[in-house]
Order: sequence, then structure tokens, then C-alpha cells
Amino acid sequence: MDGDNGGMRVTDTLAFVRGRWQLDRHLTDHRTGAEGWFTGRALVAPAQPGQPGQPGRPGEWWYTEDGELRFAAHTGPASRRLRYQGLPDGTVAVRFADGRPFYVLDLRSGQAQAEHGCGPDHYQLSHRVLAADLLEEEWRVRGPDKDYLAITRLTRKPLHDAPTYRTMDGNNVT
Repeated sequence: MDGDNGGMRVTDTLAFVRGRWQLDRHLTDHRTGAEGWFTGRALVAPAQPGQPGQPGRPGEWWYTEDGELRFAAHTGPASRRLRYQGLPDGTVAVRFADGRPFYVLDLRSGQAQAEHGCGPDHYQLSHRVLAADLLEEEWRVRGPDKDYLAITRLTRKPLHDAPTYRTMDGNNVT
């Protein structure tokens, strides 16, 4: 069943986002008019505290993306990591890789809005669940040296051991 906003409702945000995703992001720099693309993959998987490169707490997950960025004259590899901590109410506390708080992601209604101030920069984030295997993100970032829009489409990729989650209408989806 769709949420009031047209997004597909999910019962547990972390259960929905975990797994492998194909990632396609369109970037528009409103200051220069430059446009570009980031194409790659994302993985939401459990952190393994004590392992090299895996700091974190028990129950914490990593969002890791890597791929190729083509922006203006630049083409090259790019990556990003965020920490996800599932919360009892079905939302996710999103943190930067170094552990600083970023925002809370709540996809239960099928759509989420969040804001984050980072020094002089302001992030407006929106997420929408378009289908059981399709998530859209929009990041609008403004600051003294930034003014860009990033629209990302994440398409779920199958895993042999993919988790199952239950949608609000009672369907099990892998």
C-alpha cells in the first residue's frame, strides 16, 4: 500500500535498506551550471567491530558506496561511507563515517525528509520508496561555497542470502 505521499510504506527502515544496490546519481552545480553523474554500487551490511576499517558498535551497519564520478572535466573513482544504527521505532540514525550525527532516516511512511547543518552549509534531504526494489534520494546542499542538487536512484540487486522484510500491506519482499 502506498503512503499518503505516494511512497511505498515499509515497517522497518533498516530492514528495507540493507543489501546491495545499483546506484545512479545525477549532480547539478547551480553555481557553475556543471552537471555530472556518479554510477556505482552501494552496500548496507553489518559492521564488524574489531575488524580493520570497521569501527562501530554492535548492531551498527555500514552504508558504503563506490563507483565512478564524471563531473565537468573530472572522471575518476569516488566513494562514501555512512554508519546506520537501527532504532527500536523502525527508523535509522545515520552518522558520518567518523561517528558524528547526520540525520534520522524514517521510511515507514514511504517518504522521509531531513535537514542537517554542517558549518555554513545546509543539507535538505528527501528519500522516497518507489517500489520494493527502488529508492530515490534527493540532496539539496547550499552554503557559501556550495549550491548543488544530487538526485540518486538506488535499485536493489539480488543477494543469495538477501534479507526479507515485510511491507505495510503485509507482503514479504526479498
